[in-house]
Amino acid sequence: MRAIGRWTLAALVLNSIIGSGIFGIPSDVARLVGGAGPIAYLIAAAGIGLIMGCFAEVGSQFGAAGGPYLYARVAYGRFMGLQMGWLALLVRLTSAAANANLFVVYLGQFYPAATTPLPRAALLTALLGLLLVINLRGVRGGARLSNLFMAAKLLPLALFIFAGLALAGIQIPAPRADAGLGAWLTALLALVFAYGGFEAALIPMAEVQRPRRDTPFALFVALASCALLYTAVHVVVMSALPEPASSPRPVADAARVFLGAGGAALIAIGAMISMAGYLSGQFVSAPRLPYALAQEGDFPAPFGAVHRRFRTPHIAILVYGLTVWALALYGSFIWNAILSAVARLFTYALVCGALLILRRRRPQADAYRLPAGPLVSVLGIAFSAALVATMGAQELAIVTATVLVALANWLWVRRRAARSAA
Repeated sequence: MRAIGRWTLAALVLNSIIGSGIFGIPSDVARLVGGAGPIAYLIAAAGIGLIMGCFAEVGSQFGAAGGPYLYARVAYGRFMGLQMGWLALLVRLTSAAANANLFVVYLGQFYPAATTPLPRAALLTALLGLLLVINLRGVRGGARLSNLFMAAKLLPLALFIFAGLALAGIQIPAPRADAGLGAWLTALLALVFAYGGFEAALIPMAEVQRPRRDTPFALFVALASCALLYTAVHVVVMSALPEPASSPRPVADAARVFLGAGGAALIAIGAMISMAGYLSGQFVSAPRLPYALAQEGDFPAPFGAVHRRFRTPHIAILVYGLTVWALALYGSFIWNAILSAVARLFTYALVCGALLILRRRRPQADAYRLPAGPLVSVLGIAFSAALVATMGAQELAIVTATVLVALANWLWVRRRAARSAA
């Protein structure tokens, strides 16, 4: 039964986008471009809008579950489907690790030692371990926990914006005079992390009532809402803090200026709820990607194993949880966020290219047709490529390793298929 309507799908897209990004990104954007931060948010929204337009057309053609992995496999074949699957998994791992890191940073509002090495490691272990155990014991518990947090995401941000605009006013500092092209591209790359994640909401398309109509509606409503929300939050942060670039908790520190210590505590709690909710949802959905790949024969069989008692893909959940824990311990919030954004851009470029391929192969498909679709597709690929060009050697090494693992995975699948045929 298809139970997800257009507004429900729009809410799912919003829930997939809003996580830790807006609670940590304002300080990095202010450090890179100064008072031109709001312009960076709008430019990033326009670039992501090109990509969302391609997702709207491509996604509207599919009524089955799978999301970007399915699009790549149909458009390009099994090899690129596996590349998409591995890159999407890297996105899910690093985005969860970034959220876990910023959760600990905001916990420092109440426990200052939280960000020192040993307490940080202990808190990350406790947070991720709890979510791991809950989800190993059954999907119902994990889904209930995710739903509990979902409704609380927007409340602290709405309070922050209205109170900030009323009490702090609007004061935009001057842009950084030395902000060159590299600084702008780095800021936009960080904002791709904040605006990204919408693709995860397109995985359960088998439950959407009218994919042709509902997919573009949900994506564009979510994008407009996030662009307005994020830009307003950044304006309030800049207006309240004289040096937003130096704040590890920019939203909570700004709230302290116009709402006092109690307001800062409330915002910090709201941020932690948002991040915990995002993590809870990730533990429900992300391990199902390697599980689904194993079910299709594209991953080793143990990832498709189901626990006899709890009926959960326990191996996939366990490996996912341990990998997120390792990435969270190794990297900071911004390190994981940038890596997640870089990996996302590869998957976004592939979907933009899929629009061109599917238009040629399926000219009569019952799908939403994006105006000037081929031009938007090329611009989306160009936007992704320009930002990918800014990645550092470490990000390049990790993405390259992921691509090589996906290549080895494909060779293994081919060899096994050949043996089965023989």
